[in-house]
Amino acid sequence: MEIAAKILIGLIALEHFYFLYFEMFAWETIGKKTFKSLPEHLFKPTKGLAANQGLYNGFLASGLIWTFFISDVIWSKNIALFFLICVVVAGVYGAISVSKKIFFVQALPAILAIISLMS
Repeated sequence: MEIAAKILIGLIALEHFYFLYFEMFAWETIGKKTFKSLPEHLFKPTKGLAANQGLYNGFLASGLIWTFFISDVIWSKNIALFFLICVVVAGVYGAISVSKKIFFVQALPAILAIISLMS
């Protein structure tokens, strides 16, 4: 993989590890600051749901990090492409169902990484 693609993939993985952290462990603090449209009284009862989301974000991040340890270039690129597409799909769905901002925070960086990876 090219250096630019690896940097983008690394940044996206870090972003998703951050999502894991705040959704699993800081939902009632960072979550409130991030999702201001959600009424404050809902954070405690939705803590388990957010933690589940955080776990999935951790899987996405782990898959992207895994690509750095795959020695076969084609295999590494294909796995990176798979996880980046998963991030794009999640970001587009989040933009449609929650906030358009999610597209720019989640999907757009992954789209840029895909473009970099494929060039």
